[in-house]
Amino acid sequence: MNFHLTQMPERTAKPRVSGVTMVMDKGLSIQEVEQFLSVGKPHTDLLKLGFGTSYVTPNLREKINAYHQHQMPIYFGGTLFEAFLIRNQFEDFIAVCKDYGITHVEVSDGSISIPHAEKCGYIEKLTKHFTVLSEVGSKDAAHIIPPYKWIELMRAELEAGSTYVIAEAREAGNVGIYRGSGEVREGLVQEILTQIPAEKIIWEAPQKAQQLYFLELIGCNVNLGNIAPHEIIPLEAMRVGLRGDTFDLYLDKK
Repeated sequence: MNFHLTQMPERTAKPRVSGVTMVMDKGLSIQEVEQFLSVGKPHTDLLKLGFGTSYVTPNLREKINAYHQHQMPIYFGGTLFEAFLIRNQFEDFIAVCKDYGITHVEVSDGSISIPHAEKCGYIEKLTKHFTVLSEVGSKDAAHIIPPYKWIELMRAELEAGSTYVIAEAREAGNVGIYRGSGEVREGLVQEILTQIPAEKIIWEAPQKAQQLYFLELIGCNVNLGNIAPHEIIPLEAMRVGLRGDTFDLYLDKK
């Protein structure tokens, strides 16, 4: 850090296994990637090329190489995995990831319906080649999953080999663990945490109020995802109590 302050929370250091921040790139140029990493690299642990943007991104290989030159783990959005899967191109998906030097993959079923045993089978197969993150929850706001089912699905996917399970929220933060207004489904979140270790869950939290909720609930080393590149520094400041919303969290109250 740039100077010394007392009463600061202890942030985990990179390479982190908890306190992870996953940033979503929805179409940065190569120049913007370099600009983002010039300030965001120390605070970014995973970089997702959002949904299916990789298919239409110009100079994709050069862009991926720009991230790799900074030792930044990147992966394609789960929607791209689903796009390959629904076209019966699972092996092609593996080949594409290897061709681009991708070491992490996201397995999701937010846009298509996959029998859960089959989804876990894909996770098991992919763990032979990649670090797997699997997403739980639907992108359909009308599809409400009860808490016991979230727990059941998350547990099974971790057992199948996922390094983290991602709690679905979309890039807008208005489905899955959130209501349409963006409000956290608090009962759902707290019930999940009775059975699934917090360090194994990445909570998609694109909105500041959502990030604040999880920081207050779990602490500065909660795993957060779907963070916009321009929000990485504000989030890190909020994590350590240097933003008005969290200013009092770590101060000695005596």
